[in-house]
Amino acid sequence: MKLHNTLTKKVEDFTPLDLTNVRVYSCGPTVYNYAHIGNLSSYIYFDILHRTLLLAGWDVQRVMNFTDVDDKTIRDSRLKYPDLDPMEALIKFTQHWESVFRHDMLAIGNLVDEIHFEYATSNIAEMQKLIQHLVDQKQAYVADDGVYFDIAEYRKTRVYGQLCHVELPSETKSRIDNDEYDKDTAADFALWKKQKDGEPAWDLEIDGRDLEGRPGWHIECSAMSKKTLGQPFDIHTGAVDNIFPHHENEIAQSTAGDQPEKLANFFIHSEHLLVDGKKMAKSEHNFYTVPDIEAKGFDPLDFRMLVLQSHYRNATNFTWESLTAAQNRRRNWRNIAELRWQITDSGDDGQVEIVNNLLDMAKERLLDDLDTPGALRYIDEAFSQFSIENLSQFAMENLLKFVDDNLSLKILDATPDISDEEKNLIAKRFSVRAEKDWAKSDEIRSQLANRGVFLNDADQQTIWAR
Repeated sequence: MKLHNTLTKKVEDFTPLDLTNVRVYSCGPTVYNYAHIGNLSSYIYFDILHRTLLLAGWDVQRVMNFTDVDDKTIRDSRLKYPDLDPMEALIKFTQHWESVFRHDMLAIGNLVDEIHFEYATSNIAEMQKLIQHLVDQKQAYVADDGVYFDIAEYRKTRVYGQLCHVELPSETKSRIDNDEYDKDTAADFALWKKQKDGEPAWDLEIDGRDLEGRPGWHIECSAMSKKTLGQPFDIHTGAVDNIFPHHENEIAQSTAGDQPEKLANFFIHSEHLLVDGKKMAKSEHNFYTVPDIEAKGFDPLDFRMLVLQSHYRNATNFTWESLTAAQNRRRNWRNIAELRWQITDSGDDGQVEIVNNLLDMAKERLLDDLDTPGALRYIDEAFSQFSIENLSQFAMENLLKFVDDNLSLKILDATPDISDEEKNLIAKRFSVRAEKDWAKSDEIRSQLANRGVFLNDADQQTIWAR
């Protein structure tokens, strides 16, 4: 298997540290609102990573975090529940949005039960232990408003900016306590923030100083990944937005002092999803969520198809027209899949071999840096092998199982057989057509159409589709 490693800027052969088990940490959501379709596209790509690792024959231990305490969750929980205790408001608020996120993950076809979720608020002790260690190692220092990571000290023995080039001030020491910022404002960053009025807080004492407060964003993932996966682990995933400052800061605080020199062997990042060629922003009125997609009559799995049509390292351009095209592609696959329920002879002996060869090539594309567009092209070709006159049930089942197991487009689940009553209506219509009772034939066709079953009359057979 080959994967692009942001650490080296190259596509490299991937081999896990443990030859039977792959340890993956995926940066999860900040649970304060709906995950927009840009967030969801990243989660889809890393769901494909998870499935492709399984396809390659490894077990997968995957951890994802819920950021349930940070600047945004505190701000919005206070606005939503102004009369509640700050900690109670935070928990109630973030639990709601966690539930929404899990629902959306399932709707877009992602694995959920196979992921181990960690909560920032459940790992405060681990974060405090790491912060204390960094202070003891002179890699962090205590200030009036919290504890900060000392980048200058770190750079004496390590490289700050392993994923991307970062310009840092050389003369004056500056620090920043915002969780999110850009490279132009790079500075010592907060590991722990002293409590402000109305904020939830945890006790912390360092060097005899009372620093009741809460963690910064970056220390959360370092503590949770180390606790659950050890260090180094195999793969760290996230969108390109996570490269700086989040992942750079994770690397720094996880490798400072006497800690291991690596946080993870591979860092894998997905590119932006654009809307009509622009970055998503509420001011552009192009900020969409799963409910927005469903309100337009689309299945969230149509969005999954759209995402998989682009390579994860290329920007995806979302338009309603491109979503319609993805919907049509998935619908076409479903219509062909429904042929397996028709009364038909088996396909020719070579069909199983042809389809399985195409699936082998699709597998090769997935194993080559998650080339989902390439895999989809081979799957298109595999579906084109089937017709009502030439249908191997075995070949069809192999194809549908591959699509659903490895791409999770749920073609198999979405195409149940029609009922015995509906089959009897089709048989009755075939009889009345033989008697040239066209009025009765049209009446039965309308009955079936009202049930969502549509007919196409072939030479010697009537084919139905949903």
